[in-house]
Amino acid sequence: MAIQGLNARNQFSGKIRDVVYGDVLSEIEVATPAGIVSSVVTTRSLNELGLHVCSQVLASFKATEVALAL
Repeated sequence: MAIQGLNARNQFSGKIRDVVYGDVLSEIEVATPAGIVSSVVTTRSLNELGLHVCSQVLASFKATEVALAL
């Protein structure tokens, strides 16, 4: 599973391991081979896509700046 036109380093295939539902926004945790990826999406989108725990998904991201600290 991959999206054409995106750098492979910015894509992680995985399964949803947890969903915290909110009225407007929901938080999704995706277990990937690289670790856990968390995302906040609209609850409406979550429901329209039929996503739930154990759904196979592709987590993709784009960042113009990432700051790391110890």
